[in-house]
Amino acid sequence: MRWKRTLTMIGCHVGGEVNDVVTGGLGEIRGATVFEKRLYFEEHYDQLRRSLLLEPRSGPARCVNFVVPACDPRAQLGYIIAETTEYPAMSGSNTICTATVLLETGMLPMTEPVTEIVLESPAGLIPLRCECKDGKVESVRFTNQPSFVQHLDAHIEVPGHGSVRVDVAWGGMHYAIADARSLGFSIAPDEARDICQLGRMITQAAAEQLSAVHPEEPRYAGITMTEFAGPLGRQNGVLHSRNAVVVPPGRLDRSPCGTGSSARMAVLSARHELAAGEDFIHESIIGSQFSCRIEETTTVGGRPAVIPSVAGQAWITGISQLGIDPTDPFADGYTLPDIWLGPA
Repeated sequence: MRWKRTLTMIGCHVGGEVNDVVTGGLGEIRGATVFEKRLYFEEHYDQLRRSLLLEPRSGPARCVNFVVPACDPRAQLGYIIAETTEYPAMSGSNTICTATVLLETGMLPMTEPVTEIVLESPAGLIPLRCECKDGKVESVRFTNQPSFVQHLDAHIEVPGHGSVRVDVAWGGMHYAIADARSLGFSIAPDEARDICQLGRMITQAAAEQLSAVHPEEPRYAGITMTEFAGPLGRQNGVLHSRNAVVVPPGRLDRSPCGTGSSARMAVLSARHELAAGEDFIHESIIGSQFSCRIEETTTVGGRPAVIPSVAGQAWITGISQLGIDPTDPFADGYTLPDIWLGPA
């Protein structure tokens, strides 16, 4: 066996969404902030993303997090989030999995019943409140960076579907949020393929027809996700809704989606349907749930914004060592359109 690089990876999922965590073997990732480290990683180490997330080692429904030293002294560690087509500034499900791995493997000390830590994401500092019992992390609540609306009731032209109304909001990525019911979806598992196909078309149309640039960080530009929002209701007296987020290159987030939940709360706040301090349950297409809340309101670039928090539980699924053989013709991974609905 001859490997030019060996990585240690902890398997983890939250709400059914696989968000593995690389804890060893990276080497030096340069940068004065984790955002700069993410840029350096993308330029110099993108082969690792492709190797770990594309075939023959993986498939579309998977993300990976690379643990790096924090740059801000207020944070214990940092992490770079990688998906099959992009490096998000922030991801809630990946954050929950990363925190769970760090605590349950002992990379960070666990204190029961509550461990409070701060991680540095590419989007900035993320405070976390982790409820722990008998060595298990039973809940991770992260407080996200501010989320805000870019467009309300915008209309885009989608080929074959005419005019489609969407809201656009930032929750760590820019989301086009469409009403599921008006498009004929109840967000049931047997609709998954159709939701993905329409979602890809909406994402492309929204990205082409609507401007979405973060007012404080212009490198956070463009709409890359579509979220289908179900109707609001009550579950045991708490505001509740299902949702389905279409992740490039064309598959569904299995979890309720942390940044999608943050973007949805920004829209609900703008429509006066969710107040600060009010609980909100967001449910995925497979029935997993996140407990969400607007902690407070603020402004970003002069526009109204919310500071959301989202809680969920993750489970470690295994520990593996992965290697890259220098003679492997598929070391950089590949995709085929039988399961990959777009370029990776």
